[in-house]
Amino acid sequence: MSKYLDLSLIEINELLKSKKITPTDLVLECFEKIEKNKDLNCFITLDKEGALEKAKSLEDKEIKSLTYGIPIAIKDNIVTKNIKTTAASKMLENFIPIYDADVVKKINDADMIIIGKTNMDEFAMGSSTQTSFFGNTKNPWNKSLVPGGSSGGSAAAVSARLTPIALGSDTGGSIRQPSSFCGIVGLKPTYGRVSRYGLIAFASSLDQIGPMTRNVYENALVLNAICGKSSNDLTSYETNEDFTRLIGKDIEGMKIAIPKFYMSDAIDKEIKDKLNNIIDLLKSKNCTIDYVDIKYIDKAVPLYQIIAMGEASSNLARFDGIRYGYSYENPKDIRDLYFKTRRFGFGNEVKRRIMIGSYLLSGKNATTYYNKAMAIRDDMRNSFLKVYQDYDLIIGPTATTKAYPLGQDLDDAVKAFMDDILTIPVNMAGLPAMSLPIGFSTDHLPIGMQIIAAPFKEAKIYQLASFIEKELNLDLCPKLGGESNE
Repeated sequence: MSKYLDLSLIEINELLKSKKITPTDLVLECFEKIEKNKDLNCFITLDKEGALEKAKSLEDKEIKSLTYGIPIAIKDNIVTKNIKTTAASKMLENFIPIYDADVVKKINDADMIIIGKTNMDEFAMGSSTQTSFFGNTKNPWNKSLVPGGSSGGSAAAVSARLTPIALGSDTGGSIRQPSSFCGIVGLKPTYGRVSRYGLIAFASSLDQIGPMTRNVYENALVLNAICGKSSNDLTSYETNEDFTRLIGKDIEGMKIAIPKFYMSDAIDKEIKDKLNNIIDLLKSKNCTIDYVDIKYIDKAVPLYQIIAMGEASSNLARFDGIRYGYSYENPKDIRDLYFKTRRFGFGNEVKRRIMIGSYLLSGKNATTYYNKAMAIRDDMRNSFLKVYQDYDLIIGPTATTKAYPLGQDLDDAVKAFMDDILTIPVNMAGLPAMSLPIGFSTDHLPIGMQIIAAPFKEAKIYQLASFIEKELNLDLCPKLGGESNE
């Protein structure tokens, strides 16, 4: 089997320009790898026919960018015209959209080739990719472990080198946490940096689409391709910058803050040790490192539960068995249709969140809980922004633990939220943040750190991340084939 997809995008681009390979070669290699590693269960739907057709159409086209001809996987809550989009739910098991999401249009305009739709937690509700109607995804570093979630299929596909690039979505850490567990680079952009039009909504004030890649430079390239203002999304912003522009620039003198909450006893010792190594590295470059307090950061999880579940109950009300998606057959009446459709169409985790969210928004509860949570959220955001008056970036661990066994605490309703205790504050504040691999545990599982910037300062994240990546020079390719990589 050829190994063109193990090369960097720059190396692949040179081969394409010299006509030594074609986009079709890349697509065929991609599907060969997916078939060989189908036990990982990274994909829900594959589009081999469409991918080969797109590859063929590119062969006579001028090569204008490094993304030309590159295969990409799309998380299955991002709608794709004529390609099934399920959000990993029985509710949308056979749903085929009639339009493309804004990011999908941008992917096509950048001459990337969509391979298929990746597995995920149902409606992005979870942190382990175990709530999927289509079965769980396995971690390429150890197939007995979770890949994280909810973008676990995308993270595992990139980690296993099935595709060089994938898109994920991040509502409370769903790009960054699986990126940490799978040893890849994942960025949650600033809220509004990437259009949400065509993203199946979970919590509209928190959701954001972002790139998941093998390295920092390629992550910035993908963000270049997918960001920008859209008339379809009034929360989106215009972007006129190259996110690669600070990559390789000196970081000497950079001022960096670490929230004290991010170094608490809840963090695994090995993870803290790896982060302390990074702190020592940054200090050797004359970076200032200070520990800071951020207001309400320790209350981020309950705030998130109120806001996210309230918004989810509203967003998922559209799945009623009448307009599209799964519909219960032979109901007794309209009430029975609604009840049975939602009973059998949604998984337990989704139903749990809808019920709690509906309660939180009912009558006076909306004032007691949701409105109060939104006010505290504003205070937290302002506390973050105050830190950026004195510091360039904030860093900390991405997750409190490394990847854990499949099935562990699966019935624990709180576990999924606590997995994201360090990532949720970023969504609450609408900030950009990246998970970057910084080493391995003693049993050779990836460990990630989080780099958080002020709104629309993604380029600053890439500057620091590229320095750390170059200094560490980690081998981030898992050895596939067995149950463990020890």
